[in-house]
Amino acid sequence: MARIGLQAMMLKNAVAELGAFEAFRRASDIGYRVAELSQIPLTSETVAELQRAREELGMEYCALSGSLSPGSGNSLEEDFDQVVADCRTLGSDMVRIGMLPIPSMRSVETVLDFCRRADAAAERLADEGIALYYHNHHVEFAKIDGRYLLDVIAENSPHVGIELDAHWIARGGLDPARVIAQYAGRVRMVHLKDYRIAMPDAEVIDAVERGDYSAWSTAWNGLVQFAEVGEGNLDWPGIIDQSIRSGAEYLLVEQDELYGRTVWQALEISHRNLTDLGFAELF
Repeated sequence: MARIGLQAMMLKNAVAELGAFEAFRRASDIGYRVAELSQIPLTSETVAELQRAREELGMEYCALSGSLSPGSGNSLEEDFDQVVADCRTLGSDMVRIGMLPIPSMRSVETVLDFCRRADAAAERLADEGIALYYHNHHVEFAKIDGRYLLDVIAENSPHVGIELDAHWIARGGLDPARVIAQYAGRVRMVHLKDYRIAMPDAEVIDAVERGDYSAWSTAWNGLVQFAEVGEGNLDWPGIIDQSIRSGAEYLLVEQDELYGRTVWQALEISHRNLTDLGFAELF
């Protein structure tokens, strides 16, 4: 059965402030007991606290993050042995690349070079019993010679799985459930991130009435927002049902910006809404 967890980039500030064990204890108290690790430096102290949370709280780490960028500290080319060691310590059998490196977006050739390197890393990780996944944003729905960039990446790195993000698919102009269905059998992780359209602030309207149209331009571009799951416009029953039918094992709540709420408030709202939608057993 699939499980709902969280993308732990949401806890990065809490980890820095409270320590990893306390941050994950608070997440566990809300009801999250599965996490994908990202944007949390895996120092020896942090890894020890994460291991403690695993042992004492039953926390599961479904995936760690890696990159192909030099000097990142988790490079699958420069730091391969450390990435594998962290997976072993924390019980993870997946590593995910969170984004196409910016220099790789320069041309078709640089995209294909990324694909070759990612596929080689995936084969090397597979020898260690670890699978490599690639996570999309909206840029992957740019078209190259009439084809979506995501399809080009998937075709040219066949040993790399696809981690799909519902919000970024919607922001790319596509239906999340249909894209998840397209990658059935290749997607073990799906990000549950909502897509909200906000109303403009009164201060912005006041500025426009004073003749400041630059304020309106900025506000207009910011009307698309991230949101707690169930607080936006996405069809979560349809997305979650299709994710499970497509073979997803982990459905990970994520919210890039909180708009004044604390991370604990945001996680609680997502948990409550998903429970109300009938998915309590997946936690």
